Amino acid sequence: MDKKRLEYYKKKLVIKREELLRVVSKAEQDGREADYDPTQDLADKAANSYTKEFLFSQSNHDRVIVALIEEALKRAKSANFGECVSCHEEIQQKRLEAVPWTRHCISCQEKQEKGLL
Repeated sequence: MDKKRLEYYKKKLVIKREELLRVVSKAEQDGREADYDPTQDLADKAANSYTKEFLFSQSNHDRVIVALIEEALKRAKSANFGECVSCHEEIQQKRLEAVPWTRHCISCQEKQEKGLL
């Protein structure tokens, strides 16, 4: 991958990482604030509990994406970015454009989803 293209993806990854970190932080703060109203009845507490669980599960998903982004940035530093970690073939540009933190080419991703990788 040429240097200009690599810099483009690095910038895209950094922007996405910062966006997700803000979302995770906001979700955690909203989850903590859901417990502060002592005048709630049982139904309100149940609704808040559900909301809190949803926020934390969403932030957990975002944390996983942040970890994948961090890994992709490390691959970019070691000149392995854009290469499938399984078959070492080049990942398609359209796939990188859609999911720049991807670890696998499409065929290896399909194998992984089927449990074959």
